[in-house]
Amino acid sequence: MKIIDQPSPNFDERDVNGFEGPVDMIVLHYTGMKTGEEAIARLRDPAGKVSAHYFIEEDGRIFRLVAEEKRAWHAGLSSWKGEGEINARSIGIELVNPGHEWGYRDFPPAQIDALVALLKDIRARRKIAAARVLAHSDVAPARKEDPGERFPWARLAQEGLALGPYDGPPNADVPYADALAALRAIGYEVADAAPGAPAPAAAILAFQRRFCRAALGQGMNPLTKAALLWAAALT
Repeated sequence: MKIIDQPSPNFDERDVNGFEGPVDMIVLHYTGMKTGEEAIARLRDPAGKVSAHYFIEEDGRIFRLVAEEKRAWHAGLSSWKGEGEINARSIGIELVNPGHEWGYRDFPPAQIDALVALLKDIRARRKIAAARVLAHSDVAPARKEDPGERFPWARLAQEGLALGPYDGPPNADVPYADALAALRAIGYEVADAAPGAPAPAAAILAFQRRFCRAALGQGMNPLTKAALLWAAALT
């Protein structure tokens, strides 16, 4: 696996804000810009104040922008399982894709092959659990939708690198409260709500993009409920 160094100045130390924990998470993104060239330029622009540790082009080229020992600025305001400081505890990987705004498309096989190789290397060195390989939309569902419903989570699951998607039957008998508790147990940020309050739509949508795209946008339907209980049992 060849990695091309293209350093970005946009990083700081992982112990910022007093963080002392291990690097135990990988967050996957799409670039959401028209071209890879435009995206990597932004990630290396001091004025942009954004970066990632790795950047993977559609042809499979892997670029290292920030050393793993440093804190890249990729996740923004985010949380998982009640934990904040996601930038401090994670490795960020950007995948070139124009995203929903500029013509969202499938991720090419060469790009995913490169990602698989990179994830195997990182996880072997850092012992990061498959359940901690996450989407940007998982940790920031109210703000982000990347890498989106076209991302091949099934390929990563086949390689033992991540969880999902669910391929079982729906279950209409799951109580709403149990499904909501499962959503929170998996790791999504779900505010405490009074009985009868609206469902946490952003978190449900992020879950569907990741685990049951056939239910995308359908709220807490039977397929989503079944997938929630299944995913909660694995985390």
